[in-house]
Amino acid sequence: MKIKRFFAKDMRSALAEVKEVLGPDAVIMSNKKVTGGIEIVAAVDFSESKSAAPEPAAKRTPVMNKTNRQLSEDSVNLSASKFSFKKLMASEMSQQVKPEQAVVKNDSLASLLARQQEHKQQMSQAISNEDNAAEGNNWDTSFLKKPVTRRFAEPPKCAPATLAEQNEMRDGMARQSSHSGYKPFESAVSKSDNQQDISAMKAELSSIRKLLEHQVSGLQWQEVERNEPIRAMLIKHLVKIGFTEEVADQLVNNVTENCSIESAWDQIQALLTDNVLIAPDDILSKGGAVALVGPTGVGKTTTIAKLAAKFAMLHGSDNVALITTDTYRIGAHEQLATYGRIMGCTVKIARDDAELAQYLYQLRSKRLVLIDTAGMGQRDTRLSEQLESLVNNDKVVIRNYLVVPATAQRRVVQETLEHFHHIPLAGCILSKVDESLSLGEVLSVLIQHQLPIAYITNGQRVPEDIDSANAQQLVSTVLNRDTLEEQNDTHFWLGDDK
Repeated sequence: MKIKRFFAKDMRSALAEVKEVLGPDAVIMSNKKVTGGIEIVAAVDFSESKSAAPEPAAKRTPVMNKTNRQLSEDSVNLSASKFSFKKLMASEMSQQVKPEQAVVKNDSLASLLARQQEHKQQMSQAISNEDNAAEGNNWDTSFLKKPVTRRFAEPPKCAPATLAEQNEMRDGMARQSSHSGYKPFESAVSKSDNQQDISAMKAELSSIRKLLEHQVSGLQWQEVERNEPIRAMLIKHLVKIGFTEEVADQLVNNVTENCSIESAWDQIQALLTDNVLIAPDDILSKGGAVALVGPTGVGKTTTIAKLAAKFAMLHGSDNVALITTDTYRIGAHEQLATYGRIMGCTVKIARDDAELAQYLYQLRSKRLVLIDTAGMGQRDTRLSEQLESLVNNDKVVIRNYLVVPATAQRRVVQETLEHFHHIPLAGCILSKVDESLSLGEVLSVLIQHQLPIAYITNGQRVPEDIDSANAQQLVSTVLNRDTLEEQNDTHFWLGDDK
């Protein structure tokens, strides 16, 4: 007998190597997974393979698993009438005492069970055939009822499976497992549980990333405060009065290095003045068709009354006309009609796009036509329809001005500009400046979107409380109000200490 150990990366390669080296009669003694692949111990008995010859038989018993494997020494001829049962038992006992045929196999569990079942069926068929053949004989069959005692380690009386048979058995088991839908490497955890675990892991990693980014940004800011204290102070001050961190950082980066605080602050004021865009006074100087757009409650109607009154004072009320498209609110046009009667100018109500185009054609002789649009939120679905009616008018070119309240939060102004940028804007009118505590937030958004300011309104009086925009005046208003608040806070705390 020759025993040899084989190593390969997978089972198929190992079996091919065993077949090539030891031949198709090799017996697999053991197999296990090792680092880098598979280890197989195989053996072949050269003396037995040469001396043993197949026993002639007229007919063979079919195997229950329907394979073409032929039995070697364990097959018996059950159809021979002259073959006695005693000879069969003597043959079985002679096979048990042969030590060279008691080969302990380390085959798969399925192969071992199949061989044992096959052996039991052969024995039972042999017994039944022998009983039928010996009906007229007076044989002593009492010993058949006695159980045959065997040792636990006794191997089955089956011929060792050759390498080809093992490959065939393995392929059959693989086909059976594939038909049954069994997946050997599928996890016991369901896919939904895996998805939940992955989602939880992603959320945890995202929170850890945000925490690390926050800590890193804090460390970077501490380094800036330590190395460039003036720059850090200017950024803090600009963020405090409402400017975004991006705008504040861009402004401070343009300040000259190693300068005093006063010089740095003067440079910031100059940079802010240059970045606040101002639109020309075209409404009062040139006239034309002008529409004021914006969300509800920003002061469009009052601003139109102020502009109409100022233009009437300069050019006469006969050269001014008012059109309102606000037919959604109850009595919305009544306020504009009242202003028109007071000023003595024409007022029209346009209920749709056709009427608006018709009135614009009728009032083409007027020097200034002011259009008061319906106040709609930036998330209102009807807003796009109203804006399209202003853009698609091909008879008269309409200049659109966005009314932006100075009291609005930065994110509200940001969202408003994003929605109203679908139409061409000639500029904006900054309303309610007198009600705002700080203009930093609205100015920061206007600087980012590069939207020029045409007029500012700072009260309810008509027509006194409207002026042309001035960048230097707006910047001074932002900084002076913030300085006044700091002084008030200081005096308050000093009085509280006393």
